[in-house]
Amino acid sequence: MNVAVIGASSNRNKFGNKAVRSYRAHGHSVYPVNPGEAAIEGLPAFKSIEDIPADIDVTLVYLPPAVTLTVLTGIARKGTRQLYLNPGSENDTVVARARELGLEPILACSIMAIGDSPSHYS
Repeated sequence: MNVAVIGASSNRNKFGNKAVRSYRAHGHSVYPVNPGEAAIEGLPAFKSIEDIPADIDVTLVYLPPAVTLTVLTGIARKGTRQLYLNPGSENDTVVARARELGLEPILACSIMAIGDSPSHYS
């Protein structure tokens, strides 16, 4: 499965980094998205989801709601539908806009959704 992590971080204490490590450990192809980073956990970081040269099956978001709103159109254009809005990245406006764009927002911790725990990646 190809997974985009929007809000990925090189800071190993942040959940955007823990998600990169968790999904890789579970055998997924991970594409970190962060316009301020060149690489995260040895993977090239992309400025936006639209820059990723692969189809994306699921997108994980680790951004504040106001910033999440600004990336939803790009996520929809990329063609991914399954969208994890991790705790702190969502609000009613974000969820409504995601649905308007045809996305399927899931309000849950994406790391726990694959049977893992963020505490394994401290």
